Amino acid sequence: MPILNFNEMFFTPFEPKQSNRFYVSTLEGVPGYLVKGVSAISLSQTAVALNHINIQRYVKGKTVWQPITFTMYEAITPSGAQSVMEWVRLGHESVTGRDGYSDFYKKDVTFHTLGPVGDVVSEWIIKGAVITSTNFGDYNWDDDGTPVNITVEVQPDYCVLNY
Repeated sequence: MPILNFNEMFFTPFEPKQSNRFYVSTLEGVPGYLVKGVSAISLSQTAVALNHINIQRYVKGKTVWQPITFTMYEAITPSGAQSVMEWVRLGHESVTGRDGYSDFYKKDVTFHTLGPVGDVVSEWIIKGAVITSTNFGDYNWDDDGTPVNITVEVQPDYCVLNY
């Protein structure tokens, strides 16, 4: 019969993180209040098989950070689309067809999770983010006036969870 620990017999308070408590402090010229959603930061690691006689053993292969999607409001001013296009132009200029150096278009993005009183409880730094796709929103005369959303997908080199 297991012996109960004194600390396990009573209620242990905890506060879970909530998905609506966050802000993005640096997203290349986009004000943080325009960002209304961020997809989960995720990674995958492959397994490499090592064959030995009649068995296989595995070691970790490459780590690949998955793309991250930011959803933001398209404001009249400051224009979210203009801010996103300025970042895109650092990598590719549509008018001239010239591409930029990675030092110009790869950016670091900082994502903060907030506690119940507005304190920062975790910080992700998304390193070397490159815009891989963007959608500047849909317009429709039949709509009842919902805000236009911009989605931006970035591919990070890697991410760092500071705390």
